[in-house]
Amino acid sequence: MRLKELRKKRKLSQITLAIDLNMNQNSISRYETGERQADYSTLIKFADYFDVSIDYLLERTNNPKMNK
Repeated sequence: MRLKELRKKRKLSQITLAIDLNMNQNSISRYETGERQADYSTLIKFADYFDVSIDYLLERTNNPKMNK
């Protein structure tokens, strides 16, 4: 998942991202390392927060926006 890349691009700490999304920092860390997989609602939160498609977030495409 591109979560870490997107977070660093915005110069956000894991704690800041966790606070913004009402999550805990440990969960963010586990998503970034692949120890934990995000459920559908969490993927939507990440995609909406970073304004990218879920496919981009999951590295299924290099196009960050949804195809319309």
